[in-house]
Amino acid sequence: MRFILFLSLFTSAIFANDATHTFSSNETCKSCHPQIYKEYSGSMHTHSTPQKDPIHNSVWAKHPANTKKQHYGCGKCHTPAASNLDAMLTPGKKALPDPNNTTHQEGISCAYCHRIKDIKLHKKHNTNIISTQQKAYYGTRTGHIDSPYHTIITEGNEHILNGNVCIGCHSHKMNKHKLNVCSTNIKNEMNGANCVSCHMPQVSGTLSNLHATKTHAFHGFAGSHFHTDMLQQYVDINLHKQKNGFAIEVQNHTSHALLLHPLRMALLKVTIIRGSQTIPLKEKVFVRVIGKDGKPAMPWKATTTLKDTMIQASEKRELHYHQRLQKGDKVQVVLGWYLVNPKALKKLHLENEKVATEFIEFKKVDFSI
Repeated sequence: MRFILFLSLFTSAIFANDATHTFSSNETCKSCHPQIYKEYSGSMHTHSTPQKDPIHNSVWAKHPANTKKQHYGCGKCHTPAASNLDAMLTPGKKALPDPNNTTHQEGISCAYCHRIKDIKLHKKHNTNIISTQQKAYYGTRTGHIDSPYHTIITEGNEHILNGNVCIGCHSHKMNKHKLNVCSTNIKNEMNGANCVSCHMPQVSGTLSNLHATKTHAFHGFAGSHFHTDMLQQYVDINLHKQKNGFAIEVQNHTSHALLLHPLRMALLKVTIIRGSQTIPLKEKVFVRVIGKDGKPAMPWKATTTLKDTMIQASEKRELHYHQRLQKGDKVQVVLGWYLVNPKALKKLHLENEKVATEFIEFKKVDFSI
């Protein structure tokens, strides 16, 4: 009996002090990395929790695990620094996002990302393997780097070194119906580029106050929400005159679709300016709609892709217009998107949320005829 009690207490102690789920807070990084901290604070990594992201919150509100007040499976990627992450990921255990738990509100924290030791690849979704050394962080800078606050490991981690450290969460997500809800290219290679080189480009400013550098990797994480201008170089827009009109060519140079989440909707807006006359043409829509029984459905219910007109990886697409252009015309082309397809706003109760209803202008090009 004493042995069983001892074993129970010993096991509880192990899990209560599980180093894998104990992370330094984001705030502790601020004093040495003020510029990186400022960038990170305005990113979706900071705003990944239901309490900070209205779109994620609206989807989570409809999830069966939430309506039944059970576990938070999304926590694997949305609140990975949570102190009770194991419980969050265990069906049947009541462990939901808590606005009063500071570890839940850390989002995808600095320490969490820099402790990703390995990535376990899986058909359903990948999993990040976290180092048990709480203050040993992986980085990419070469040469001797010393810090009085933590150890810096600059070699031996292929995922950090090849820039694909993001694929633990951003690779793919298969639901129980074996539908790949949201997917990038798993290898994520594009002429030598990768997740980090595109979404965390080098920008001016020191990496740390302790070790001055001219540049550092941008920690605002350019993407569909913020800092979209950093990604403009990966999409080209051209105009070709034709006999009975013209064509707008959109070329996606990336290794993944223009937008990945099935909730998004991209638009191509073309306007002819002829003297004092402004002639808006019919908008071209790019979407991927998932659903069930012929109707759009939530990600956990969807069994198939109903429609997919999204511009794909490495695709060059021509959009044709039958309006004849005249000398002196100016053609204005705008490519952008809504983070939530307008047709889904009412169902998700997002009609009054700016982040869901605002059109994000990604790239604008003017052509003179």
